[in-house]
Amino acid sequence: MSTTTSTTNEIMTLAQRRRAVLDQGGILSVRRISDKPANRTFFAIFVTVLTLIAIGLVMVMSSSSIVALNRGQSPWLMFFKQVLWACFGGLGMAFCYRYPYAMLRRKVFVFLVTAWALMILPFVPSIGISINGARAWVQIGPIGFQPSEFLKLALLVYCANLLGRRNKEVADFGRVIRPILVALGISVVLCLAQGDLGGTIVLTCIVLMLMFMSGIPMRVVGAIGGSAAFGALMITLISSSRRNRWMAFMNLDETKGSFGYQVWQSILSISNGGVSGVGIGAGTGKWGYVPLAHSDFIFSTIAEEFGSIGVVAVIGGFLLLVLLGFRVAMGAQEKFGALLASGVTMWFAVQAIINIGGVSGSMPVTGLTLPLISYGGSSLFVCMSAAGLLMNVARNMK
Repeated sequence: MSTTTSTTNEIMTLAQRRRAVLDQGGILSVRRISDKPANRTFFAIFVTVLTLIAIGLVMVMSSSSIVALNRGQSPWLMFFKQVLWACFGGLGMAFCYRYPYAMLRRKVFVFLVTAWALMILPFVPSIGISINGARAWVQIGPIGFQPSEFLKLALLVYCANLLGRRNKEVADFGRVIRPILVALGISVVLCLAQGDLGGTIVLTCIVLMLMFMSGIPMRVVGAIGGSAAFGALMITLISSSRRNRWMAFMNLDETKGSFGYQVWQSILSISNGGVSGVGIGAGTGKWGYVPLAHSDFIFSTIAEEFGSIGVVAVIGGFLLLVLLGFRVAMGAQEKFGALLASGVTMWFAVQAIINIGGVSGSMPVTGLTLPLISYGGSSLFVCMSAAGLLMNVARNMK
């Protein structure tokens, strides 16, 4: 018998031995490495994500060169940094795609606590950086990142795990709702302490979507959402600078010389693009007229240089990604996967809507980047990793 077993082990492939170990350990089927081939939904998500990233890289190259030259740096510096982060993001996306997502449940609390610890780093004098009134960035040598980006993913996975495990107790305040509110509350306080109201809004929307998808009564979700909206309004009103900045879009004619300058110039750039755009690299808004044209306001550069064609491509790409994401959520094998997919989808949707709305003068400017497109290494890395999780769930659809 031992000879037969030994012979069998010798001819087993690495993947077969790994599955055998999981079986012997009593791992449930949903936690095994999937044998399912990639399906059409997976490929649609993959192509859409890569297209948005490619558009982002082209536009970062076009817009960041001017910023770098004005700083006395190489015009290729920011583009090469973004390409490097895209490579790291590709590794993160591949890992999140291949790793059995149900196995994340063992580490969700560790991820969340680690993300909270990272949120403290911007307050360390030697490495914390303030930009536009928000102390939300960390610079350690040549590496800079925004900890709140990692917090979005960590909070998402934590809440999805809790709601997935206790899906039959979703109306239980002590067992489900209170732990989620505590996790969200700590995360929100850390974001607000950094002055990052935009990140706070995205975190809240992610959690509200997870609560809604898990079946928590709408009166509870509505009460939490209403309280969050009221709190955001109060925080905005008590600060004169934030109030003026947030309300500037409502009267750009009077504020275009002060708080509404950035949005006004952004609208001029968008209108300058017309239908077909002025051509890649030929936009004028990035020449100092539109601040942050390579990051928060990169959509205005896309609209100017690609015209309506670029606008439709970007908005259509995010719309397709949202539709595919909810399709994945509805077809997931179990609750945890469905919540992961819906959380990632809501994250991309809300952040894209807020960014594009602010750039086009339809909503207040919050300082949020355009997912997968704007310049910013940590944002690109985390968004690509989140997309990998979405593709992981898509591969394991029913």
